[in-house]
Amino acid sequence: MQDTTPARRRLLGIALALAACALPPVHAQGDYPTKPIRLIVPFATGGVSDTSARIVAEKLGQQLGQQVVVDNKPGAAGNIGTQMVAAAEPDGYTLLLGYDGTLVINPNVYAKVPFDPIKDFAPIGKIGDAVLIVVVNPKLGASNLAELQAVARSTAGGLSYGSAGTGSTTHLAGEMLHQRTGMPLTHVPYKGGGQAMGDLVGGTLPMLYTAVAGAMPFIKGNQIRPIAVSSRQRVASLPDVPTFIEAGLKDFEFNSWVSLMAPARMPKPIVDKLNQALNKVLTAPEMRDRLATLGIVAMPGTPQDHAQEIVRDLEKNKAVVKTAGIRID
Repeated sequence: MQDTTPARRRLLGIALALAACALPPVHAQGDYPTKPIRLIVPFATGGVSDTSARIVAEKLGQQLGQQVVVDNKPGAAGNIGTQMVAAAEPDGYTLLLGYDGTLVINPNVYAKVPFDPIKDFAPIGKIGDAVLIVVVNPKLGASNLAELQAVARSTAGGLSYGSAGTGSTTHLAGEMLHQRTGMPLTHVPYKGGGQAMGDLVGGTLPMLYTAVAGAMPFIKGNQIRPIAVSSRQRVASLPDVPTFIEAGLKDFEFNSWVSLMAPARMPKPIVDKLNQALNKVLTAPEMRDRLATLGIVAMPGTPQDHAQEIVRDLEKNKAVVKTAGIRID
């Protein structure tokens, strides 16, 4: 009988080689990271999202021992850069700055987006909440929610409110306020917060839903009047401004947020290592202060926490969008 041991050994060697090729390299998990990490920001440079990404990337790189390089890929309201990460290798070297507008609003507003916010991504963790606020021109004569509703109902055609654009976070927040209170409101979309704030200060726009950070200088200068913030708790920088919940709207919460995301199917050890590093960055007092200057409240947590939040926000926004009939083709 012919000795088949050498043949069997060859087949075993081939099988082991194929198995090794199918598995991620050992260093991808055990020694990760061994090279710089690319953090894709799906927006242009200079905005709050981009600035927060750069602040976090610098400190995250120090925690990981490898540089985290910010790569701006703007276009299609964030859809282009976001899709790039969805299609990237899940090896931990391509990450995404997640944004509520892209991940939980665009899929409900746009007729088609090139990614699935649940199936195509692995959450690393939330960076923080950018608290939103309703502000009015002082000449409107309203200083709280009850007075604002009274003015809106006594004004022919109701009140106009500005936002950062159709389908933006502030647009949906305003629509939810309209739906929850029945207050007659007409949306006025702007291409950016600066022009909207200029019209509010100038008196051609009576009301604006915007981020606290953008409104703060004008509130301090008594050029505009704050009505309420749509976070669950009051903002430290505006301790005298109530939440909408305190003003009588039960469970009314609508924040903008930024987070760290990765392509789906990324190995759990890498997800965990990135989450631990991110939480260390976010709990440092210096980092919390730097993010606060951008109007962002640092929110360290687990990947599971953020995954659940994404699911909740998708459903919440779906209901608001459907009732308001918002659609972008």
